Amino acid sequence: MNQIQPSMKHFKTVFLLSASILIVVMNTTMFNIALPNILREFSLQPSEGAWIVSGYSIVLAIFTITFTRLSDYLPIRNLLTIGILIFSISSILGFFSSSYIVLLTARLCQAAGAAAIPGLSMVFAGRYIPMERRGSAYALIASATSLGFGLGPVVGGLITDYLDWNFLFIVTVLVIIVIPILFKFMPAEGTQKGTFDVIGALLSGTSVTLLLLYASTFNSWYLMSGLITAALLWLRINRTKTPFIQPELIRNKHYRRIVFMSYIGFTLHFAVLFLMPIMLEQVYDRGAAAIGFIIFPGAMLSAVAAIYVGRLIDGYGNIRILMLSQILLMISALVFFFFAGMSPYGIMVAYMFTSFGFSSLSSSSTNEVSRILPSELIGAGIGLKQQTQFIGSASGSVLAGILLEIYSQPYTAANFKLPFGVLIGLMLASSAVLYLYTLGLRERKRNRAEVS
Repeated sequence: MNQIQPSMKHFKTVFLLSASILIVVMNTTMFNIALPNILREFSLQPSEGAWIVSGYSIVLAIFTITFTRLSDYLPIRNLLTIGILIFSISSILGFFSSSYIVLLTARLCQAAGAAAIPGLSMVFAGRYIPMERRGSAYALIASATSLGFGLGPVVGGLITDYLDWNFLFIVTVLVIIVIPILFKFMPAEGTQKGTFDVIGALLSGTSVTLLLLYASTFNSWYLMSGLITAALLWLRINRTKTPFIQPELIRNKHYRRIVFMSYIGFTLHFAVLFLMPIMLEQVYDRGAAAIGFIIFPGAMLSAVAAIYVGRLIDGYGNIRILMLSQILLMISALVFFFFAGMSPYGIMVAYMFTSFGFSSLSSSSTNEVSRILPSELIGAGIGLKQQTQFIGSASGSVLAGILLEIYSQPYTAANFKLPFGVLIGLMLASSAVLYLYTLGLRERKRNRAEVS
């Protein structure tokens, strides 16, 4: 389908796509800040309110891989246009929502459209940016993500305090102005005949949703149904000519390990984003705007540092930056565990490590995927990785809500020890997988040397 060669002239398009990602990510973190207000307004438990965040992430996961798979047949800019229109129309619906059901519906529809932007941006960079500068492109996308995480709490806090949470939807409508610019700067691609595995997509989305519903309700029916659906998905993957998820990706142990580390990174980050506003409100009696300003420095540090991370990736390779990300995320979990209950500034410092580590992991892991996979699998590989990451986002919110709900409100600082302690355990597992990954790379190099 694509006859356009990778070139640095396409780097300006990455800037445009990064601006779109900024608004999409702000949409996530703005609602994290508004969660305490929404919980009170609709008389919700934390685990119920978590679905405003985790439900959004689940739909993102399902539709991200859908859009990236469709990019093998359809022009990227057409798919982006469709996604942005869905996102904008859903934002208008959300502005007029007056019940929890309408709010949740608007958020889920938003996610269906928003899913086009991060995944297709990664595919575009992998397809059109030369390998020697691809790390910088992914770091720019990670920087926009971090900036969105930083601006989201501030903008969301100010809007929630001085207007109302409904007005958060107005900010996200702005992304629609990107559409005419996309048609000016993005390369014109052709279309290609192909088949899209609708059944596989439905099975994938259903299995993820059911298993996450089990995690939040412990209803055995959800577990059984989720496992059955996952088994049917596995059969579908191995018996269909063009499956929704390529079995070659799942069988690639190096790819699996990178995806696992990304999953843990997103789980930790979104668990932290869920816990911080509740802790700052209930333990330290901070309002939404104050919460936003406490979170803001960490995300801004990460946004600035992400530019340098890209240069480090291009200069020193992905593995060292992956190691750096694991160290930073482990430090963040430890600081949250030991110091978050002492002062709100402990939370501020901890999130600096979280945000910096998260952006380092996001850019280096995506670049590593584009390096280890053959060109024909890069789009599908990045799409599946994005899907898994958003599942991690949903898992983090649900896990944090469940662990916090063990205790009764109002929460004390001691009640947050358990969820932060679990995050330390997750980072130990992620670090162990990175160690296995580096061992596998060394073994592969030795085997190549022996053959040559």
